Amino acid sequence: MTLTRRTFISTTLATGVILQAPMLLGQTKPRVVIIGGGAGGATVARYLAKDAGQALDITLVEMNPIYTTCFFSNLYLGGFRDFESLQHGYAKLSDMGISVVTDMATGIDTTARTVTTAGGQVLAYDRLVLSPGIDFKEGSVPGWSLADMEIMPHAYKAGPQTQLLKAQVEAMPQGGTFAMIAPPNPYRCPPGPYERISMIAHMLTQMNPTAKILLVDPKDKYSKQALFEEGWQKHYGTMIERVGPDFGGDKAEVRPATMEVVIDGEVTKVDCCNVIPGQIAGQIAATAGVTDDTGWAPVHPDSMKSKLDENIFVLGDSSSQGDMPKSGFSANSQAKVAAMAIRGELTGSKVFPAKYSNTCWSLIAPDDGVKVGASYEPTPEKIASVESFVSATGEDAALRKATYEESLGWYAGITADMFG
Repeated sequence: MTLTRRTFISTTLATGVILQAPMLLGQTKPRVVIIGGGAGGATVARYLAKDAGQALDITLVEMNPIYTTCFFSNLYLGGFRDFESLQHGYAKLSDMGISVVTDMATGIDTTARTVTTAGGQVLAYDRLVLSPGIDFKEGSVPGWSLADMEIMPHAYKAGPQTQLLKAQVEAMPQGGTFAMIAPPNPYRCPPGPYERISMIAHMLTQMNPTAKILLVDPKDKYSKQALFEEGWQKHYGTMIERVGPDFGGDKAEVRPATMEVVIDGEVTKVDCCNVIPGQIAGQIAATAGVTDDTGWAPVHPDSMKSKLDENIFVLGDSSSQGDMPKSGFSANSQAKVAAMAIRGELTGSKVFPAKYSNTCWSLIAPDDGVKVGASYEPTPEKIASVESFVSATGEDAALRKATYEESLGWYAGITADMFG
């Protein structure tokens, strides 16, 4: 089925009819505070407001008044979208009765059940939803720290970093070298770094055709590998060189001051370097005490409720849930399950069995789109994949074009589903 904005929204309304428990006269509404306004947080806020009516007091805390999606930001780098098309506001959520607080959550008292913001607000909750995305592991790439991100940007939190990376690529000298340090598992959007390589290669073929791309990768294999490598050979020839762990890709260091990459002791001068470091759950999850030794937040597979605090739910990239990749589609799917569980606990509405889904599209070149995805169900141990699919190598051009167009419909649909 080809996804459009309408079919995406209609096919994801899987929670059924909500039967709310009546509120007693004068009873205070249960309070839900949501931290993070992306694919997980905005979706859970909207679905709670839409399906629970006036039964809940819902507050969304997000530090950015305008949210920039990380998904599809690679298409901006490749010149297929403008930056403004990635940006979305919260006015429609406010119109639904959601209190949108533009501030950073800095503290959580799980005993008193309160959230403190940088601006000094104290927000009480009965249920807390955390969907803060990712943070980075300091020291995961030797020689690089967050202090160096203006020299060697990560661009893995969309916004000014994305614009900076594009400007740096555009400023490369003719015949120069672009380098990427790819992240170790697990990380946000498994195909993301390789779609980014594709998009930068496309940009360079237009403006700097003799440039070279050096992909330094600590992993033996990666998502859609056969599809990307087939596409790179077809569209970009010898422009892209990947250095995997067999040749020192897992031993790389960088020198931001001199714009050098060191691979197994060999120094390479580069003109632009995109460092995507190792990742952990957004810091507020650790502040809440819901992360474990892995740096991620374990959750119950049937609800996305934290295994470490029964009043907290963790969605999207920050969660450790099993087989689902860390993606915008996953976070949106998980948010609907969490919203249903929260409504059930706080209003007495019926809770249906959890089901999850995900698809990740990638653009390799103009009209050459590929995808991978699966459907999932909870087991006692984890969210488990029950059916999966992936594009095939050697597909004809018409199918690849249709896959790309499908991704455009999905983006329109999911952003409407998140922000109204």
